[in-house]
Amino acid sequence: MSDTGSSTSSQHPRLELKGITKAYPGVLANDHIDLKVLPGEIHALLGENGAGKSTLVKIIYGALKADAGTIRWNGNLIDIANPHAARKLGIGMIFQHFSLFEAMTVTENIALSMPGRQNMAKLSKRIVEISENYGLPLQPNRHVHTLSVGEKQRIEIVRCLLQNPKLLIMDEPTSVLTPQEADKMFLTLRRLSEEGVSILYISHKLDEIKALCHKATILRGGKYISECDPTVETAKSLAEMMIGTDLKAPKHDNTKERGQVRLKVHNLNMDSNDQFGVNLNLINFEVRSGEILGIAGVAGNGQVELLEALSGEALCKIPEAILFENKPIGDLGPSQRRKQGIAFVPEDRLGHGSVPEMSLVENAFLSAYGQKQLISNGFIDTKKTKQFAKEIVENFDVRTSGVSHAANSLSGGNLQKFIVGREMLQDPQLIIIAHPTWGVDAGAAASIHQAIIDLAAKGTAVLVVSQDLDELFAISNRMAVIAEGRLSVGRSVQELSIEEIGLLMGGTSKSDSQKEFESVA
Repeated sequence: MSDTGSSTSSQHPRLELKGITKAYPGVLANDHIDLKVLPGEIHALLGENGAGKSTLVKIIYGALKADAGTIRWNGNLIDIANPHAARKLGIGMIFQHFSLFEAMTVTENIALSMPGRQNMAKLSKRIVEISENYGLPLQPNRHVHTLSVGEKQRIEIVRCLLQNPKLLIMDEPTSVLTPQEADKMFLTLRRLSEEGVSILYISHKLDEIKALCHKATILRGGKYISECDPTVETAKSLAEMMIGTDLKAPKHDNTKERGQVRLKVHNLNMDSNDQFGVNLNLINFEVRSGEILGIAGVAGNGQVELLEALSGEALCKIPEAILFENKPIGDLGPSQRRKQGIAFVPEDRLGHGSVPEMSLVENAFLSAYGQKQLISNGFIDTKKTKQFAKEIVENFDVRTSGVSHAANSLSGGNLQKFIVGREMLQDPQLIIIAHPTWGVDAGAAASIHQAIIDLAAKGTAVLVVSQDLDELFAISNRMAVIAEGRLSVGRSVQELSIEEIGLLMGGTSKSDSQKEFESVA
């Protein structure tokens, strides 16, 4: 992909922001931010949750309008009215959550984003050429629901490449990839960089920032803090620049003897309620008091179905398939399981973990009214509920201007901290957490990890389902992998390597790793 930008692109930054400011009621999201991205540069945008990263890239992509400041493109002052105008300039954006129609083919999905009517045969040919040229192989006639998450990521990238971008904005692009898939994507990004494409890269995985990016701009509290060379920094020093203080790694004693079995799952089979979902096949594992069991896996391999079965949102035909404190609970709903001392942090924080339009006080009440005794004489104890919401905010450093504000007024990471805090402060006997630090910055992630470890140290059994291997290795005592609805044997983290887990996550067959799944059944 050759650089067809203006003749000034060699003398000027590809993109230059000066004094970008954007305010919302009660918060200054961007406060006079400056940013320069050169042609062919892979430039990281780093900051805590609520630092202003999402607002800034939405302004660059034309999805938001800045209140003040200027944008220059190849040295020319411009106004980006909307995403269509951004794409015409050569700005492409790959969002963290895919925007694909599962029932359509690869070609049909890509055609929807292209201007005008498309010759589908010619478009299919171009998809093959581009995908093979950049090491992102795709079959144009495959339906999206038959593809792995890594292949869906390729569709999003190829869709952008077909529009010959000069600047590619990527938001947490490796969050759904195995380590092996991430390595392949980095090869593609480095090649695009060599061809003159600029890349603005957002990620909370600081090791990959060090390995991939040429420069990094640090934001904190909506302000520009500094620009640095990430290749000469450590992941720890980058994190400390982001949070403005020392970063403490989570500590826990992996030699401590575990207690009694709290949760036991035996030969769990369950058909997915989603036509594109994954059926669970002979799932077996147990979690003991004081233990943290991590379950790794690429999204779409049965995690949703497993979490629904464990939370009671999907009931088992055989109640004894799930035992809590040696009692069958497979036929009990979520409320009945909560009464027994089980807490849940779901994957989707907006709509599942919280009601977006409700206040933090109301959201605190939703799952904690029983355990925290927030009902008095049949009415909500408003004073007690408000105090509980404040306790969550204070203990988990939730950045908000008040507990009366709606859940959807918080950044994703701050809402995640609120939901995790709400569940942990109920002192559960068992807590099941999906993606505990999804979209959470390094400082907040470290505090959540420590809170999980501390909760386990008090005797709580903890089950963590995550795609972040660094996270699982940092906090787990044992780990297992879910792939295509089957679960591998749980093994001590000291016995495992990231490479081995990555192969299991990819559903590797005809290898020793496949025996991990066979031995469970």
